[in-house]
Amino acid sequence: MHTHKVTTPVGRRPMTLALLKRQLDTADTKGKTVDKWKVFRDACEAGPLLGVQDRALTVLHALLTFYPDNVLSEEHGLVVFPSNKHLSVRAHGIAGTTLRRHLAVLVEAGLIVRKDSPNGKRYAHKGGSGVIEQAFGFSLAPMLARAEEFAQMAQQVAAERRRFLMTKEALSICRRDVRKLISAAMEEGAAGNWAAIEEHFRALLARIPRTPTIAVLEPIREEMEMLRGEIVNILETQANSKKIDTNEAHSERHIQNSNTEYLNEFEPSSRIELGAKPRQISSTASEPIKAFPLGMVLKACPDIADYGQGGAVKTWRDLMQAAVVVRSMLGVSPSAYQDACEVMGAENAAVAIACILERAGHVNSPGGYLRDLTAKARRGEFSLGPMLMALLRATGIEPRRMVNEF
Repeated sequence: MHTHKVTTPVGRRPMTLALLKRQLDTADTKGKTVDKWKVFRDACEAGPLLGVQDRALTVLHALLTFYPDNVLSEEHGLVVFPSNKHLSVRAHGIAGTTLRRHLAVLVEAGLIVRKDSPNGKRYAHKGGSGVIEQAFGFSLAPMLARAEEFAQMAQQVAAERRRFLMTKEALSICRRDVRKLISAAMEEGAAGNWAAIEEHFRALLARIPRTPTIAVLEPIREEMEMLRGEIVNILETQANSKKIDTNEAHSERHIQNSNTEYLNEFEPSSRIELGAKPRQISSTASEPIKAFPLGMVLKACPDIADYGQGGAVKTWRDLMQAAVVVRSMLGVSPSAYQDACEVMGAENAAVAIACILERAGHVNSPGGYLRDLTAKARRGEFSLGPMLMALLRATGIEPRRMVNEF
């Protein structure tokens, strides 16, 4: 029981149950000590959580200067009793009405407790030896009792501040990246709807307030990073497309092959059943895999069209660009795809990616699967024909009829 430590305010100030609870929560400080300036620094750091601003903390600092020791301890008393005049001087000349308002804020925040005398004056009774026996004024008991709580709150605020600064820093870097990437793309004539991307970028910037908070910055940072990812993806697709352009001329004659050649690719000889392993071909005599009509590929692999520019694939270049996007989405490494391009040819590597996309639900590791197909193609043991035939049949199309159409 701590009934002897509960006091009620004098005059018109009302007593509340919240005030009673704060007094009871801070009543047990026996045997406890804490450095008053350390707990003050923690209280300053925790100010945003306590709802206390700088001016009120200045008043708290002034109150602490009236406590004679650096260590708060119940043994030496915890009540300070300066007059408003002296307190105002140590609070850098704060006005009387402002002083009273901030004292009320400190009480409400649970940093101090009023211990009023019968007439509301602040004073102390001293014994014969000069030791204070009874004092009326402001009790610093909450500072002692809540020292650990203030320290935890200070750490929380510091962590939030670090998170805010890191988010702000990440947003600044991402903002710079997006701005310079858009400028570079527009100046060098890269394909893409850069006007719409620029508009999106400016819309994100317009959402940043003059005094932002972490709750506001976090979603903007996420959207800005997504925009940066989209820009990099567009530019990466074009860069890879240029890289494989050197293969395009080499493979052009395969794209223009006759229907008879396509039929030969689709119809294995009677000695080799569909999907069976062909005869071994030496590495020196290995022939490149033939490309297939684009229309036939799109019939067998319709999903790839969704990843073309504007949601359509109209040319082999469109297919290869879409394949680069799908490659990244499926988690196929650039080296695995480049290896496939070198072994199969750029067009056939794109067709292989389209086939893998069509069967994505049945392929555990698209990257590993592509590497396996590339290795078989290098040994002359792989043909795209059976894959395309199986996919055509899955869509209800007869492969022989499809071949005749092209």
